[in-house]
Amino acid sequence: MVSMDVTTELYNLDDRGRVKDYLSAGLTQLPTLYSCFSIFYFVFFWFWVSFCLKNRMSVHRIHALMGLLVIMKALNLLCAAEDKHYVKVTGTPHGWDVLFYIFQFIRVILLFTVIILIGTGWSFLKPFLQEREKKVLMIVIPLQVLANVASIVIGETGPFIKDWVTWNQLFLLVDIICCCAILFPTVWSIRSLRETSKTDGKAARNLSKLTLFRQFYIVVIGYLYFTRIVVFALRTIAAYKYQWVSNAAEEIASLAFYAVIFYMFRPMEKNEYFALDEEEEQEAEMALREEEFEL
Repeated sequence: MVSMDVTTELYNLDDRGRVKDYLSAGLTQLPTLYSCFSIFYFVFFWFWVSFCLKNRMSVHRIHALMGLLVIMKALNLLCAAEDKHYVKVTGTPHGWDVLFYIFQFIRVILLFTVIILIGTGWSFLKPFLQEREKKVLMIVIPLQVLANVASIVIGETGPFIKDWVTWNQLFLLVDIICCCAILFPTVWSIRSLRETSKTDGKAARNLSKLTLFRQFYIVVIGYLYFTRIVVFALRTIAAYKYQWVSNAAEEIASLAFYAVIFYMFRPMEKNEYFALDEEEEQEAEMALREEEFEL
């Protein structure tokens, strides 16, 4: 019987054959990619804070949460860039993976929470949450904690551990459940606005809110579909040298999603969705009647 310690190094060499690169050929671009996007989000955060300060009379609590979400996303990408950089240069993350997982955990929880709160109209249309909306939050947040644990296990281990496939399946299942759950509050808001429009007498205002929340619903579905299905398909079909393309597509989609949502629900004294005249009021009444007739 012989006992021994074995150390294995897997790396690529640069064109000169001198510098070691411990990232695979398809992921070596990730440090630069994540650094660029972290800068975009820091600039995004600066613009958001400036806009909120200019329109401070129209700022709600949801806008503060949205700002916190952006800065967490920026820090998450910064740590991801440092993590991949040190892995690329030395083969180990030097502790940056811990910070990456911490900020990722906070960012994901905030993202799902903000989507649910915007979908319910909290702080934007109403100052409180109904009981069923609180239950959605109480379900989604623990599930996201579980999903993040699964993500860490998947990221820090590999197929060599016994339950690696199980953790992958668990992460996928929990992610799908959460994605479905966050859509319910928006559907409830749309249904509530449609019912309110029949009795309120402010047809144009209700129609504009209804339009806004329908657009929000479509944007959320598009974002979830792209990041869960299209990105997965890109990872599957892309050649090994172009694995980074799926990461780039995911980050571009996320930045576009943030930009659209933040624009739609930005703080404004005279929001285009609510500043309506009498003519638009009459047109909206007609539109609502036509919609009821079609339904």
